[in-house]
Amino acid sequence: MIFWFILAGLVAAFIAAFLVVTFSKRSGAPPEAGETAPASPPSPPEPEPDAADRTDQLDRPDQLDQEAPPATGPATWDQPEPTLTRLSRLRRRLASSDNALARSLASLLSSDRVSAETWDDFETTLITSDLGVGPTAELVERLRSRLALDAVSDPGQAKAILRQELIDLVDPSLDRGLALDRPDGGGPAVVLVVGVNGTGKTTTVGKLARVLVAEGRSVVLGAADTFRAAAADQLQTWGERIGVATVRGPQQADPASVAFDAAQRARTDDVDVLIVDTAGRLHNKVGLMDELGKVKRVLEKVAPVTETLLVLDATTGQNGLVQARVFAQAVSVSGIVLTKLDGSAKGGIVVAVQRELGVPVKFIGLGEGADDLAPFDPAQFVDGLLGD
Repeated sequence: MIFWFILAGLVAAFIAAFLVVTFSKRSGAPPEAGETAPASPPSPPEPEPDAADRTDQLDRPDQLDQEAPPATGPATWDQPEPTLTRLSRLRRRLASSDNALARSLASLLSSDRVSAETWDDFETTLITSDLGVGPTAELVERLRSRLALDAVSDPGQAKAILRQELIDLVDPSLDRGLALDRPDGGGPAVVLVVGVNGTGKTTTVGKLARVLVAEGRSVVLGAADTFRAAAADQLQTWGERIGVATVRGPQQADPASVAFDAAQRARTDDVDVLIVDTAGRLHNKVGLMDELGKVKRVLEKVAPVTETLLVLDATTGQNGLVQARVFAQAVSVSGIVLTKLDGSAKGGIVVAVQRELGVPVKFIGLGEGADDLAPFDPAQFVDGLLGD
């Protein structure tokens, strides 16, 4: 009797072991002791990626076939507007603006008889348009002499004479091109951009980069304005839109150190132009102006500064001339960028600032658009003032 009980127990144990082993093989994993693992359905095969998904895997070539096209760069980069179309568009905008100087010129030309009172009003308008007393006196004297000497009565002829006199006043003989020839040592051409906060300096750096990219030049941006929290972010955004690298440092970092790193990066990458944005120095802070000179000296340890552009807000008028004088003492300014030269500005500032510094206005900005910066052209500017 005992024998049969032992035999039954062994048979039951054998059957239980057989069931456990069979179940474990079917579930794909051994069960924990004392547990029964539930059965799980097999995983469905992963679907083949479609054409849209495959473009996201260009960094995993093992998952692509040999016929997949190579990546050619981000498709979201902007295509900056060519220079020639900028000039004509900005001239039209200037002509359509509500400019006091343009209105006074139109009044002078539309008069059947130019009286002494008309000349007085014209002279007053020129002075209040930030042209300055000296240039105003010169222009009025030359106009009165030519119109009287030639007995000009035809408005069209008078307008042609006025146009030529204004172009001569703006001085077309000045070299308004950027000095962008790379030095013999192989480094980049370096453009240093300076100006007071609020003039649109950082925005101008981004827009200038667009101009150079449109001309086919390679560019690196240096965010040396480390005092204004959003300056580096703003500049980097401008660069990313056109595929241009931005070298930056932490906030409150030494601006000269950031400028040096940017110059080293531009040299290593063998780019054509480095544009360095600087902090908006207050013109009455001597220490800050000295620091601006330091930035230039440090840059020139890597590559010479070929261009120093001073950004001025055209709406500030004579205050802009005060800023220009102080910046010219800190660094050797080679060109002026006039921003906001729209209906609220006074066109005479172009002549005044050129005479103050002895350097040309090289770029003007007439709007908030990304491509609203163009090389300054005297004839185009005067035609805009005359409403042509």
